[in-house]
Amino acid sequence: MGTAAVEKRMQRESGGSFLIEDLSPQDVFTPEDLSAEQRQIAEMTANFAEEKILPRVAEIEAKNFAVSRELMRQAGELGLLGVDVPEEYGGLELDKVTSALIADKIAVSGSFSVTFSAHAGIGTLPLMWYGTAEQKARYLSKIASGEWIAAYALSESSAGSDAMNIRTQAKLTADGRHYVLNGEKMWISNASMANIFTVFAKIDGEKFTAFLVEAGTPGLTVAAEEHKLGIRGSSTCPLRLEDCKIPVENLLGEAGKGHHIAFNVLNVGRYKLAAAAIGGARKAFRDGVRYARERVAFGKPITSFGLIQEKIADCASGIYAGEALVYRTVGAIDVALQGLDKHSPDYTQEVQKRIEEFAVECSILKVWGSEMLDRMVDQMLQLHGGYGYVEEFPAERSYRDARINRIFEGTNEINRLIITGWMIKRALQGRLALLPAIKRVMDEVMAGPSARDSFDGPLAEERSLLASAKKLGLFCAGSASQRFGTDLAEQQEVMGALADVLIEVLALESTILRTEKMAGSNELAVKMTKYYAARSFRIVETSAERVLAAVAEGDMLRTQMAIFRRLAKHEPVNTVALGREIAAVMVEAGRYTL
Repeated sequence: MGTAAVEKRMQRESGGSFLIEDLSPQDVFTPEDLSAEQRQIAEMTANFAEEKILPRVAEIEAKNFAVSRELMRQAGELGLLGVDVPEEYGGLELDKVTSALIADKIAVSGSFSVTFSAHAGIGTLPLMWYGTAEQKARYLSKIASGEWIAAYALSESSAGSDAMNIRTQAKLTADGRHYVLNGEKMWISNASMANIFTVFAKIDGEKFTAFLVEAGTPGLTVAAEEHKLGIRGSSTCPLRLEDCKIPVENLLGEAGKGHHIAFNVLNVGRYKLAAAAIGGARKAFRDGVRYARERVAFGKPITSFGLIQEKIADCASGIYAGEALVYRTVGAIDVALQGLDKHSPDYTQEVQKRIEEFAVECSILKVWGSEMLDRMVDQMLQLHGGYGYVEEFPAERSYRDARINRIFEGTNEINRLIITGWMIKRALQGRLALLPAIKRVMDEVMAGPSARDSFDGPLAEERSLLASAKKLGLFCAGSASQRFGTDLAEQQEVMGALADVLIEVLALESTILRTEKMAGSNELAVKMTKYYAARSFRIVETSAERVLAAVAEGDMLRTQMAIFRRLAKHEPVNTVALGREIAAVMVEAGRYTL
């Protein structure tokens, strides 16, 4: 990652720029660019998952939390819990790509993946970023080693997505030595196992603040386990705080600034969730393909049937695109973090600021990854037929476990609003040249028909689709802005449809760039890119139509739809033939392979 190409990318790629800037393959990080050390850590994590976690899934699912704690300690011994933690506190402090790789490779069990992520992510980052030297010395090494389990307590029954609406209160005692917390928290991951909680409360009912609360503190009660649809082997409990007295030294960060803690950790959580979704998808895909190879119907394996091959190809191309999307984004974050002085007093603030630059991309990863995994586990359960619906086969558990990801780390609805809203905000602040790009496209399309963008190479048609998708996104954003002006943020359906266009632009571009970076030498990669592009552009078309129908009517709508049809015009690719060829490779391998 120290090459001239990377240095160039550091200056070129910034948050949200994907819609208005055309990058070359050498400008992005791809899975093929992993260093020897990163590959070694990925392999070590995958081996740990296969050899230690998978054999104990039944115990994990039975809520044998002693097993989960044992596995967490083993993960800590390997350094997997401390990948983001500074070395002085027992961590490895490695790059964000390596951190994402660990989240990816460990995700063979939805339940354990949640336990791991809740600890190593939202359980650790608040302390690491906002803790005092004394707080870090007291807790962080225990967390990095797995000796202690961490949890994060923000949500309440009346404050899920609306996090600032919490009711839990904190009051300073008369002697000024303690805060007394009263309230209730809901859906707290790792609750029954945790030794330390990051708890959010409002001082005097006003100042939104975070506190470090140790398990066993008088007044803190961990209520009974929730009975959940999925991730049943993870701990999820309410917390009750009744005159829970904690020392003032356990206030985390600054009084009244807890919202910085609550929101800044989410960007990291979102890209790690997407990485875990890719890992979970690979596991579900392997289970499904191996079952299908052995399942015989009408005298032959069901993998010989076209509609089964179609499912396999759809899922394989989805995994390929997901890898491109996740590692392109996290690689860009790593580049943005290069050169920071770790000894600077402003280091952690600068890290958060530079990660926040990619808030749009992190939300895109979260939405795209969780919905890709949902589609994947649905396809793989269907491939199992009736057997997929019974607990004896892993497809049933994968199907249930995947559903929570569309709620975790901000619902997908909230994230869609963030995607579009953040882009508009950055444009209005002058930090993203979105408005000039919209004007150029509006001027171009209103001037009349023009020649379609022309490209060369095996992905020439897909490059053209990407160019059209970007223009459609800018055209729809311009039309929506003209129609609604400053009220656009209140038009949630339009904001959501615009977000879907942006999501697919980033996913499609990442997939194309990954394949082109292989210099066209991998025929399977080319086929999966073409297959994914066909699906991706259909989503762009549908979403763009939805926006235009909402912003215009009559002659104006007819004019805009004529422009839409001109921009969206393309020759369809033969996905039937491509799907059969992709499926044949996956079936022979018995897993996702490239």
